[in-house]
Amino acid sequence: MRAILSLVTQKPVMHLKPISREAIPQALAKATRYRLLNEPWQAESICRDILAADAGNQDALYSLILSLADQFGVHKGPAIGEVLKLTEQLSNEYHRDYGRGIIYERYATSVLDGHSPHAMFIAYEHIQQAMTWYERAEKARPTDNADAILRWNACVRMIEQHRLRPMPEEEQRMPIGE
Repeated sequence: MRAILSLVTQKPVMHLKPISREAIPQALAKATRYRLLNEPWQAESICRDILAADAGNQDALYSLILSLADQFGVHKGPAIGEVLKLTEQLSNEYHRDYGRGIIYERYATSVLDGHSPHAMFIAYEHIQQAMTWYERAEKARPTDNADAILRWNACVRMIEQHRLRPMPEEEQRMPIGE
């Protein structure tokens, strides 16, 4: 009886099914589509499948980074440090720097959406980080690519629109709990 009961209560072991290298271009397009549909967790899953088939695929890695950044602030999304660490695997300097800018900018947006008491100060610090990375990306960009400049300008507008500012020095020195 015990043997029968244990068979009934055991969960089946499931394994991920691999995709072929030939399916990668279509899968990349699908990941982009899911990001546009605001389903970044689906895009993340697809990117991980692509990377399992082709570990060095830079397009899938970049799309994974963007998909994870899309999840900041949503249902215990990824930690910013985990996503930043992935950028180290990008072989292109421009994509590394621009990607880091996107990560910090999206994190700042998620902080603002969270409405924490110090959101404007925390968001400001992250926007400043984003702008630093966009400046670096601007120096490494192809001449026909203005994305880093456009993102920089969006950050300036975000600071103005939300009246973001650095934390006042007196609050920085205030002990927690007082």
